[in-house]
Order: sequence, then structure tokens, then C-alpha cells
Amino acid sequence: MKLIAVCAALAAAGAAAAQNVPWTPPQNVLQLSASGTVEVQQDLLNMTLGTTRDGADAATVQSQVRSALDAALAQAKKEAQPGQLDVRTGNFSLSPRYSREGKISGWQGSAQLILEGRDFARITRTASRIDTLTVSHVGFALSREQRQKSEAEAQQLAIENFRRKADELARGFGFSGYSLREVSVNSSHGGPVQPRVMAAAAKSFSSDAPVPVEAGTTAVTIDVSGSVQLK
Repeated sequence: MKLIAVCAALAAAGAAAAQNVPWTPPQNVLQLSASGTVEVQQDLLNMTLGTTRDGADAATVQSQVRSALDAALAQAKKEAQPGQLDVRTGNFSLSPRYSREGKISGWQGSAQLILEGRDFARITRTASRIDTLTVSHVGFALSREQRQKSEAEAQQLAIENFRRKADELARGFGFSGYSLREVSVNSSHGGPVQPRVMAAAAKSFSSDAPVPVEAGTTAVTIDVSGSVQLK
């Protein structure tokens, strides 16, 4: 913002010099900023399920991992519903393990399945019915619809705060009002620490007991900054 203002001032000075007109810097210009924040409930659940297999033969390990993932994917797809429960695969890897002598002593394979959506009950129920993978991570976020709605609300608050602050400062400096010169709008999202469910603990959940989850809130903030011409 400061760089833009400097460039604009230099351009004006150059134009004035080209026309042999004395250039004077802008007078009674006020720089200020304001923000608007909305606390909103997280409505998007992300659950990552995974498995790891070890063995001496690479093909065998890869086959075991693939079989576990295929079975989990088939089970998850039965409950899939766009926006409510979306299913996708995550990382799939096969890597060698080395001995102290630097030789390959075995292989380790891993795979992930990700369940994401707004229907928490459907997601946790589906995760509990998958017995070939275990839950390794649980996270929450805002859906696109919720984020857009909360950003619009926070933006309106930020604009109102900016206008009120500009009016108060103008009057405080002895002016009757102001006009807007330039403005910049930026958004930011704060987020609480996302809970994690360790794989060892996840193994104890039965098919009749969905993985317990509890969403929190996050802060959506819109920052408005710029300059006004005092009148």
C-alpha cells in the first residue's frame, strides 16, 4: 500500500514537472485500517484412515496394502453422497527398509483413505464400519458455502467499522467529513488446534460405536485499510 502511494506521488510529481507546474504533496490525507470478525461453527469434517504393512517381499506388501484400501473404498462408497460424504484416496507408498549394512532388509507400504463432508454422523458411522483401516487424523474446517457467508458478514462489519472510524477521526481533527481515496480488503481465517485420534485408540471402536468427534468454532476476519481525504 505504501509502495503504491509512493509510486502515485512520484508519477504526479513527474507529470507536474513535465508541465512546469509546481507539485505539492496531498494535504490532509489520513491512513487508517479497521477489521470485522465473525465467529462461525466449523461445518466440514475430514477423517483420514490409513494402514501400514511390513514384509520381506515388495509385491506381497503392495498387494496387502492395496487389498486393505480396496475393501475400505468399497465400504465407503456405499455411504458416499456429494457434499455430505465425499470419498477420495490419499497417499499410497511403498518404500524399502535398510539394514545397518545399507542393504534392503524389507519393505513397508502404506495407504490412506479420506472421508470428508458436512454430514458428521454419516462420516463417523462409515469410518467405524471400515475394519481394514484405522483412523489416524480428524480435522475440521469451513465449507465453501459457510466460508463465503461468514466472509460477507465480516466484510460488512469491517466496512462499517472503517467508515465509522474515518468519520470519528475526521471530526476529531476538526474536519466535517471525508472522501475515500484508496482501499484494500484482505481476509484471514483463524483455526483452533485440530483434534487427532491415534490409530491405536481407533482400533477399539466397534461398528456400533461411531468415532466421537466435536467441531469447534473458527474466526473469520476481514481487514479493510486505506486512505481518506479529509474535508
